[in-house]
Amino acid sequence: MKRNRIVIDFDNKEVARAQPGRKSGGGIGRVLLIIAVILLLVVGGLGAGGYFWWRHYQSGPAYSLALLVDATQRNDMQAVDSILDNDKIAADFVSQIRARVPATALWASQIDPAKISLTPKLKDTVHDQLIKQLQELTDVAAGKPLVIIALAVPHFADIKQENNTAHVTVSLKDEQIQLTMLAQGDRWRVVAVQDDKLAKMIAQAMIGNLPSNGSHVQDELQRQLDKLIK
Repeated sequence: MKRNRIVIDFDNKEVARAQPGRKSGGGIGRVLLIIAVILLLVVGGLGAGGYFWWRHYQSGPAYSLALLVDATQRNDMQAVDSILDNDKIAADFVSQIRARVPATALWASQIDPAKISLTPKLKDTVHDQLIKQLQELTDVAAGKPLVIIALAVPHFADIKQENNTAHVTVSLKDEQIQLTMLAQGDRWRVVAVQDDKLAKMIAQAMIGNLPSNGSHVQDELQRQLDKLIK
């Protein structure tokens, strides 16, 4: 008669005991992998969204204003002049002043309008005074990175855009300047500026450019300007 032997496989027990642990570890690993993938997707989505927002922002008038402020504070006149259309700004200032000072018979009969319009000296005056005004108003941006200036623009500039034209009201240091900007290529340029302080300076320059035989007209213009521009 054969004896039945009971054989206990200790090795299998060890494997059986080890198996549950490996299952648990694998489950945690899968959860961590899923979390990592989700985080990567979120970060990637935010990065892509930020990139496309920035590219869109760069095509708008606010970014050109940021470039203007940055270039002004760095005294980069080439960059400044790429954003300021000096000829159109000067011409608009002359139109503003002529509109605010009534044309008297004395004016019409003795002064050629061309003599109080766009002389090279007047263009330089408009340019220099505008740059000086911008530097004083935006001195808080000195030394700041361009991206910081760009993000700050909406806080001091109210921009109303209509197709390729933007009307901007800049409020800084208790002063307001109104700008008109036009889209030109991939940038926006300032083509008109409305500011009483600048208007008065330019009006004085216009009067100074009048011929000497028009002194009585100068006096009349000065009286009119004193009434209209305080």
